[in-house]
Amino acid sequence: MFKLIIGNRAYSSWSMRGWLACKQSDDEFEELVVPMFDDEWEKRREGDEFAPSLGKVPILWDGDIVVWDSLAIIEFLSDRYGSALYWPEDEGARAVARSMAAEMHSGFANLRRELPMNVRKSFTPAKLSEPVREEIDRILQLWAQARARFGGTGDYLFGDWCAADMMYAPVVTRFITHGVAMPSFAGVYMKAVLSHPHVAEWIEKAQDEPWVIEAYESGRAA
Repeated sequence: MFKLIIGNRAYSSWSMRGWLACKQSDDEFEELVVPMFDDEWEKRREGDEFAPSLGKVPILWDGDIVVWDSLAIIEFLSDRYGSALYWPEDEGARAVARSMAAEMHSGFANLRRELPMNVRKSFTPAKLSEPVREEIDRILQLWAQARARFGGTGDYLFGDWCAADMMYAPVVTRFITHGVAMPSFAGVYMKAVLSHPHVAEWIEKAQDEPWVIEAYESGRAA
């Protein structure tokens, strides 16, 4: 059985992505939630289970095999359970989905910093900086192009739920948390993401977590 080590569900966007990927496999896996930045955080990061990832989450263990980084976990599980579970069947759609996932993986640093994830909160909309607005516009452009070219009659970016949706699901929660105004097409897509059973389960479990990171409770990260 896989073992997935994740951070707080309320705040950890990368953990959410890795967890959604594991849920997509429809196989059982053990979850270990490690509260981030508490008194034991540094000690845990020095342990053998964390060592390969330099103390970051999520981390997936499969026996002696270790995979860290959310996108690497998606690809590992895609190899294990079949690409059709994670990526569109059409070659062109699959290329775009992978490109979108990679751009999410490496970009949007201003959005991450200024609109931290907190699935337990709804903040009063604040004025967005120009760099954040530009990144939001880029995300909306990507969503619109994927929906128009490949969405068909499905609810998600490429019709069926896939790895690209998993990579952008935490962004959807950020937009909701921070009250970011969305065009109608994006609102429909976001509603579909939040209604996905795996996303709904993650958010529901986050509500019962006892840990609080004050830097993420004010609406802006420290």
